[in-house]
Amino acid sequence: MKRWRTDSFTRRCSVAAVLALLVVAIAVGWPNAGWAESPSPVSANFSREKLQRVGDYIRNEIATSKIPGAIILIQQHGQPVYFENFGVRDVATRLPMTADTIFRIYSMSKPIASVAAMMLVEDGKLSLDDPVAKYIPAFANVKVGVEKPDENGKMALALEPLNRPITIEDLLRHTSGLTYGFYGDSAVRKLYAQADLFNGDVDNAEFAERIAALPLAEQPGTLWDYGHSTDVLGRVIEVVSGQSLFQFEKQRLLDPLGMTDTAFYVADAAKRPRIAEPMPDDRFVTPVAGIRDPMVPRRWESGGAGMVGTIGDYARFAQMLLNGGTFEGRRYLKAETIALMTSDHIGPETKIARDYFYFPGASAGFGLGFAVRTSPYPGTSWPLGEYRWDGIEGTFFFIDPKDDMFVIFMVQTPSQRGRIQLALKTLIYEALGK
Repeated sequence: MKRWRTDSFTRRCSVAAVLALLVVAIAVGWPNAGWAESPSPVSANFSREKLQRVGDYIRNEIATSKIPGAIILIQQHGQPVYFENFGVRDVATRLPMTADTIFRIYSMSKPIASVAAMMLVEDGKLSLDDPVAKYIPAFANVKVGVEKPDENGKMALALEPLNRPITIEDLLRHTSGLTYGFYGDSAVRKLYAQADLFNGDVDNAEFAERIAALPLAEQPGTLWDYGHSTDVLGRVIEVVSGQSLFQFEKQRLLDPLGMTDTAFYVADAAKRPRIAEPMPDDRFVTPVAGIRDPMVPRRWESGGAGMVGTIGDYARFAQMLLNGGTFEGRRYLKAETIALMTSDHIGPETKIARDYFYFPGASAGFGLGFAVRTSPYPGTSWPLGEYRWDGIEGTFFFIDPKDDMFVIFMVQTPSQRGRIQLALKTLIYEALGK
């Protein structure tokens, strides 16, 4: 595989390219931003020519009017290997995409809330084995919805008692029986869709009560079922910490990391022009998550899907995870805790089932807040142990400990997200020689 030399990199890269990397290093606040003044072979593992295909692919997506714009960051060994802004934030305003653009990150909120919960576990204030009802008593009475034939032979929803309580671990690994109402057509999912869960300006406490009043889709610990588990986890964090979810995350994680633009809505009017928008005909309108309009203040702080943020903010979070729980000399979680979170908790030995809606995919298990690669992706040599997640509006990240690398892609495109994610990942690993 072709490797870059420091002297050839200096000769062949334009001054503009070097300055661009310096700008992003300052913008996202890497601790060793000064590398750009004397370029080092931070991209030694990558083929420069193949890496350019990543940008070519994104530019084509914009040229063919599939997306307005995007930002991608590939970081290895603590330094940016490839960073570029593409297109515009919003086709209506034509404002250019820049490093400080704010995105709805939707389910990329889940890893943040999961890390916050594990901080309380390390504090000794929360245990993975704790029943959720210990913190939210309404869950003591929850039932499981089972479709059975009634006396006339027609399928009807029957309610059955829990075989065991929902635990904190169930919330973290999505085995609680809590689901979403925006996909699938089971009787319980239909109840979720009809329950007006998002009506009014509810807070996390009231939202948890609304969820607890609905039946579970299955018995806890039996099926990976993607849903409101992390939202309920957010309420547990509030009860245990005595703070709102945002207050706790801000105090223990966001502020110390320097994630100054990550929040549950954009409170500062001056920042609102920085919000990225999808194409006008590519909007996700189903009320599934905590963000309908990121400029509207609301009391519900959806730990599962409610946050907005920038690529620089999430880069700090990702680097902390890749570092084994530390960043800029401060420890947030123990390395053992990160290892626990990024190991498979739903493997064959657990007998936890996977149905048609198993979103991590056949080559991945699931840890405590992340999908975790447990077998090779078909036709690739992508490394095992990679962990990742994404958002329904198109943002995604993956962390590759084996190659000491992470990638973050920020875009707003509900309809194109899966296709783009797979294509970019393929191009990135081809550039890495895999």
